[in-house]
Amino acid sequence: MEDVIFWAAAVIAAILVGLSKGGLPVVGMLSVPVFSLVVSPVAAAGILLPIYVLSDMFGLYAYRHSYDRRVLAILIPAAAFGIAVGWATASRVPDWVVGGLVGLIGAAFAINLLLRRAPAVVTKNPEVAPGVFWGILTGFTSFVSHAGAPPYQVYVLPLGLDKLTFAGTSTITFAAVNAMKLVPYYALGQLSARNLHVAAILALPAVAAVWLGVWLVRIIPQKAFFTAVTWALLAISIELVRKAIM
Repeated sequence: MEDVIFWAAAVIAAILVGLSKGGLPVVGMLSVPVFSLVVSPVAAAGILLPIYVLSDMFGLYAYRHSYDRRVLAILIPAAAFGIAVGWATASRVPDWVVGGLVGLIGAAFAINLLLRRAPAVVTKNPEVAPGVFWGILTGFTSFVSHAGAPPYQVYVLPLGLDKLTFAGTSTITFAAVNAMKLVPYYALGQLSARNLHVAAILALPAVAAVWLGVWLVRIIPQKAFFTAVTWALLAISIELVRKAIM
């Protein structure tokens, strides 16, 4: 019975990862909490990282023509610095502190978007200073608990990208982030042979979910897409705050 529960949670987590790489980035944040119902958060993060990296390859192909070059140029180097900070402080900063902070920021931002009367989609030129700040926070929180989506969304959502560009930019950003996390995760012992074996089994449902995510992004109307992303951001942020308080 325990094995059934373990694999059920693992497959659901892998599908969530695949959907996120198909262009629904906030959905991926649910993967670690779901998997953490049956294993420790550290083990969940270690098992799922190879799934993230594998799914990234298919996501990169799907969105190879849809991305914002300037946003990537700002966020990826900043995220690399954030990952380095996360590696250096891995044994000093509790997961609940990071999760709670990310949850508060994400919830405040999502509520602000939902309460606006005027449409939030107004194209802006990506600014460097805010992008560096949110990029560092994206890399740090992604390293600690695969929870980089809220700070990423805080910076990118107000830019007014169309849904395909938004999805592609998200996919490419987190593909780079996850690739950079491989070395520190290995150094911290989170890529064990057993974890890699489980990850290999989960690869099939994850890859299938990538293409499901791509299909969903293409058929969902743009306004409904961003509304769904905002509500998902709020729901996940509240869960992060709840976990921090508990």
